[in-house]
Amino acid sequence: MRAHLPRRERPAWRPRREGAAALEFAIVATPFFFLIFAVMELALVFVVDSVLENATLNASRLVRTGQADHENISADAFRSSLCADMGVLSANCESRTDIDVRVIPQFRAAPPPDPIVDGVLDESTLTYLPGDPGSLVLIRVWYSQPLVTPFLSSALSRLNSGDAVLSIATAFRNEPYDG
Repeated sequence: MRAHLPRRERPAWRPRREGAAALEFAIVATPFFFLIFAVMELALVFVVDSVLENATLNASRLVRTGQADHENISADAFRSSLCADMGVLSANCESRTDIDVRVIPQFRAAPPPDPIVDGVLDESTLTYLPGDPGSLVLIRVWYSQPLVTPFLSSALSRLNSGDAVLSIATAFRNEPYDG
């Protein structure tokens, strides 16, 4: 059996430390959790960007192979096809996506102007012209991803709403389908 040891008294010059760990955790926890949430949200933005790029490439086959011309696929049907390939992210895809499909004179030509001006996406500058067989076509897609983390939204946002704008572009020559 252990002998009962006398309790050590705290010297008078030494400050009390009860609750110090909780206070230190509170000071460190806020920036730590903010950093964790910012990393998770940035990872989500990268995942959405990757999924959007693949969906754009898949949907662009409608234009490249002439299906958009033969089946009279409208801009809304093209957007629906793109959103169908977004998988889990397809829930709000139609309302968050803006598309621009146009014929370009050559691959080296300067791209059309960016439709985002002063934090607002001007939809009146967007077109849907899939072209003819052999046409050079540029497809651009903009996707608005809402952000929650305050400093991340100020760093990534190009819109007044605070949403991040992901943009994907692909250019190709239409296949020589029967027009």
